[in-house]
Amino acid sequence: MTKTERAAYVDQRLEELYPVTPVPLDHKDPYTLLVAVLLSAQCTDKRVNLTTPALWELADNPADMAQQSVDAINAIVRPCGLAPRKAKAIHGLSEILINQHGGEVPADMEALEALPGVGHKTAQVVMAQAFGVPSFPVDTHIHRLAQRWGLTSGKSVAQTEKDLKRIFAVERWNKLHLQIIYYGREHCTARGCDGTVCEICQTVYPDRKRAKVTRKA
Repeated sequence: MTKTERAAYVDQRLEELYPVTPVPLDHKDPYTLLVAVLLSAQCTDKRVNLTTPALWELADNPADMAQQSVDAINAIVRPCGLAPRKAKAIHGLSEILINQHGGEVPADMEALEALPGVGHKTAQVVMAQAFGVPSFPVDTHIHRLAQRWGLTSGKSVAQTEKDLKRIFAVERWNKLHLQIIYYGREHCTARGCDGTVCEICQTVYPDRKRAKVTRKA
């Protein structure tokens, strides 16, 4: 298969497997999504979803969150790991949203990336899932699978993002990035598949005999 043929197969098969792609992180608006994505760094979505109900009881909007102490936020988000840093970021970005953005999460990449604790991937997730702006956030699943499927060299997360945006139609980006995540968690895990086991890996590289060594994100 050529790269174009592999991409076409991946696109078609993932749409067949995951025609509906709910956002894995529970949220009710752009602000709660932003905070949930921030908490998901080096933490599972399941753990975040178990943690955020208590956080939303404390405060579920920038104005109320800015009134809380970092210690109070930290006590709740501790199970998500890196809690002191995340708690400080949640408090700090809430203050900035109040002071600079009228209490609203901005639908702007540059403004999002300027917020404490919000990196490029987090900003892209918010742009895609909260505002519907075409984005292709690359997490560890996507970075690994794109290499296994021969869609990128995997030199860096940034390069993987560029390669995938170049290969797939822009109208597919938002849904496809979730479909790849779902597939990676269910069928092509870091330990469960080495590039020779799952359906898509076997289909796009039927003659591959050795494990595909991938670069880490």
